[in-house]
Amino acid sequence: MTKKEIVEKYENGIRQINMYAQYNLSKSTLATSGHNLALSLANSKIKTTVIADSAIFAMMSKVNKVIIGTHTVMANGGLRAVCGSHIVALAAKHYSVPQQKAHKMQVIVLAPMHKLSPQYLCSSDQEDFNCYVSPEKVLSHSDGSIVSKVHVYNPVFDYVPPELVTLFISNTGGHAPSYVYRLLSELYHPNDYTL
Repeated sequence: MTKKEIVEKYENGIRQINMYAQYNLSKSTLATSGHNLALSLANSKIKTTVIADSAIFAMMSKVNKVIIGTHTVMANGGLRAVCGSHIVALAAKHYSVPQQKAHKMQVIVLAPMHKLSPQYLCSSDQEDFNCYVSPEKVLSHSDGSIVSKVHVYNPVFDYVPPELVTLFISNTGGHAPSYVYRLLSELYHPNDYTL
């Protein structure tokens, strides 16, 4: 299922119960995925706004659900997600006000069951956990005078701890992060935990 199909199914579901939704998409500066998805949704008559990556924190006060994808769901319920996901989850936590039920922020992760991993990770294991790519898209070699004076690390993934995630939605239903261990016991034999 494509991102567009997922959003369209969600939109159809909320329209059936007479609710309203507006989608704010990060433009994904290094790729054009945000723009492409926004264009696709707009063509389907779904109200969408594209915002700069740097404006995510400022826009978060107007949001009540953050929906993200992930590369891997770790055994503790944490995420190995695209770089920037941790900042989005932290902004959602900052604007979440538990006393006001109207503004209880939810971070929902869309992750099919094949993305569950029996591996654990701590925030301190970033070196083993991450991979780094060329910073060419962030800092071009044409900026020669600057490039020779700096070291640029361009990680592909962020670790998002389970306490920042509200709900996982998979092809089998919705699950709390604390329930991931149970899903793993159903999918993996204990001998398979060591890869």
